[in-house]
Amino acid sequence: MSAKVYTDDDANLDILKDKTLAVIGFGSQGHAHALNLKESGLNVIIGLYKGSKSIEIAEGKGFEVFDVPTTVQKADVIMIAVPDMKQADLYKDEIEPNLGNGKTLIFSHGLSIHYGLIKPAAGTNVIMVAPKGPGHIVRTQYLEGKGVPSLVAKTDESSEDALEIALAWAKGIGGTRAGVLKTTFKEETETDLFGEQAVLCGGASALVQAGFETLVEAGYQPEMAYFECLHELKLIVDLMVESGIAGMRFSISETAKYGDITRGPRVITDDTKKAMKEILSEIQSGKFTDEWVNEYKSGLKNYDALLQKGTEHPIEKTGEELRSLMPWIKKKNIKGAQAAY
Repeated sequence: MSAKVYTDDDANLDILKDKTLAVIGFGSQGHAHALNLKESGLNVIIGLYKGSKSIEIAEGKGFEVFDVPTTVQKADVIMIAVPDMKQADLYKDEIEPNLGNGKTLIFSHGLSIHYGLIKPAAGTNVIMVAPKGPGHIVRTQYLEGKGVPSLVAKTDESSEDALEIALAWAKGIGGTRAGVLKTTFKEETETDLFGEQAVLCGGASALVQAGFETLVEAGYQPEMAYFECLHELKLIVDLMVESGIAGMRFSISETAKYGDITRGPRVITDDTKKAMKEILSEIQSGKFTDEWVNEYKSGLKNYDALLQKGTEHPIEKTGEELRSLMPWIKKKNIKGAQAAY
C-alpha cells in the first residue's frame, strides 16, 4: 500500500481533551461519533432542533442537548451530521451566524464543501472524518475494541493543526484502531458518489433487477430467479470482501469460474464502462449535484416516483415471501426510515 496508514500512535486525543465537541444531528453517523467520543473520555454535546424526536434519545444516553445556535456557540469542534441536502440551509441560518474564528467544522462526507453548497469564512478549520462503514458498524466495532477504517481530509485554507484534530477525532471514534488514510474533499466526494451510482447501489440494483426480469420473462419461477440473482449475491460479495475477486474465484466451482470469466465481460461491456465514464464526468463537473439540489428544492417528485416504482418491482414481493422462510436472516422494516436530526 503506497498511501500512509495512520494508526493509534499517529493520533493524540489530548488535542481534544480541553475542547467542547459538538455533534449536530443524532442519526446513523451522529450517534455513533457522539457515543464513541464520549466513551473515549471527551466532552461531547448534541445540537438538535426544538421538538426533535432525537432529543429524548440523546439525553437518555447522558448527553446535554441544546438548540443548534447554542451548540455552535458552546463548542470548539462541530460535526455537521445531518443529511447532505439539509446542511446548506442549516449552516446559513443557524451555524454560520454563531461560528467564531478558530472553530473547526467536521463533515463525514465532502459534498457540501466540495461543490460549494457551504462556503465557510476564513478563520474556520474545515476537516473531514469519514468512516468507511455505516454508523451502527462504527459503534459496534468500537464496543468490541476494534474500529472501522476511515478517511481524513482538510481544506487548503485550514490551519496546520487541522489534520491533527481530524486524526484525534478519528482516534476518538475508533478509526485509528483499524487504520486511517488521508484524502481530499474532492477525491472522497467524487469517488463516493461514483461508487454509489455506478457500482454499489445503482449498478448492483439495476443488475439484480435485470437478471430477475430476464429469468422470469423466460418462464422460470420468480422464486428461482430471486435465489439466483439476489439471495446468492451476498455469498459472492462476502467472498470478495474477505479475499478479493481472485479469492472469490478460488472458492467457487470450475463451472462457475468459467462462466464468470467468459460471460461477465458480455454483460459489463465497453458500453457499460462508457456509461460509467459519463456518470463520473457528471459528478466531476457538478452536474449531478446541481440536479440533486434542484430535485430536492422542487419537492422530490421524481425522486419519490422512482423510489415508489422500485418498491413495486416483482422482485420485492418475491423476496418478502422468501425471506419469511429464512429465520436466520435478520428482518428489518426500514420503510420510511430517515436520518435523525
